[in-house]
Amino acid sequence: MERAVARIDLGALRANCERLRAELGEAQLCAVVKADGYGHGAVACAEAAVAGGATTLAVAAASEAAELAGVAPELLTLGALTDAEVDVVLGAGSAVSAWTPGFLELVAARARALGRPARVHVKHDSGMGRLGTFDGEEVVRLARAVAADPDLELAGVWTHFATADEPDDDEGYFFEQLDRFEPVAEAVHAEHPNVTVHAANSAAVFRSSRSHFDMARCGVALYGLDPFQLDPTAHGLAPVLSLRSHVGAVKRFPAGQSAGYGRKWRAAADTWVGVVPLGYGDGVRRALTNDCDVLVEGRRYPLVGTVSMDNLTIDLGPETTVEPGAEAVLIGRQGEEEIRAEELAARLDTINYEITCGISPRVPRRAA
Repeated sequence: MERAVARIDLGALRANCERLRAELGEAQLCAVVKADGYGHGAVACAEAAVAGGATTLAVAAASEAAELAGVAPELLTLGALTDAEVDVVLGAGSAVSAWTPGFLELVAARARALGRPARVHVKHDSGMGRLGTFDGEEVVRLARAVAADPDLELAGVWTHFATADEPDDDEGYFFEQLDRFEPVAEAVHAEHPNVTVHAANSAAVFRSSRSHFDMARCGVALYGLDPFQLDPTAHGLAPVLSLRSHVGAVKRFPAGQSAGYGRKWRAAADTWVGVVPLGYGDGVRRALTNDCDVLVEGRRYPLVGTVSMDNLTIDLGPETTVEPGAEAVLIGRQGEEEIRAEELAARLDTINYEITCGISPRVPRRAA
């Protein structure tokens, strides 16, 4: 028995890829596996995504590109890179993102030293307000510069949406970004027919087919997490990760006995309390104190008392059949009950991405 484990259903991940490919039609699927596959384990998830039909893998950092070198036909590093990181990324065979002439000069020089052209995706900031150039004409000029340089290869032109996951966006900012990006992409594509145009994230894939272009970069949906923070099954997606532990001890509490630091909970009447060896050192946020359920024997039991680094406590009620060793589920299904990452995110006023990314390296990831 392991103290705690994150079970990763790679079959569900492959099925999610197939579901997304069906939604995309002719457009290709790029699987985003940054941040250790959103906390699911990058290498195993990347391999499963390729098996599910993803043609490209996307990461954010140089170390992530190095880890996934050779796993997919195409690898794309999305983030900003230092001079040293450019060498790492190009050495891994990854394409890079670019939006300034100076960076293109650096990449060309590094590619020349390596003896092979570097693949480049030019980024248009259509309204996210982060990386990329706001100037659509500059995007076209940069694309021309890449195409003209023998040490570079123009692989893509892309953008990223700020509000695709907010379908009740009254200002229509998602479509405003689309309207800005489309003519830029068309201008680049007219001059460079083989360029890959991509814009959609998971939410945009389901929001509008206008955003699909040649390829979509899907992250959160890949892992069976709902991009709209609601119900992933409504989009035909299956959650991939479950977080499981066990009941380490069962103790009789008299009325008034407290559990945990600060005595944030005291038994209102005589009850049984289970101790689960899982805490914020594993990624169970302390803010879930007195505000979470745990599944044991197919039933929900309230988390009571302060979440500590290594333990949490649950109220098993005045009578219980639960014994030490019983499985405890914080995320996932047990019997007819299920706790999803979206539920925890709602309790914490955050997003499901943060729930899975926050599971610490102390918790081993195991294929289900």
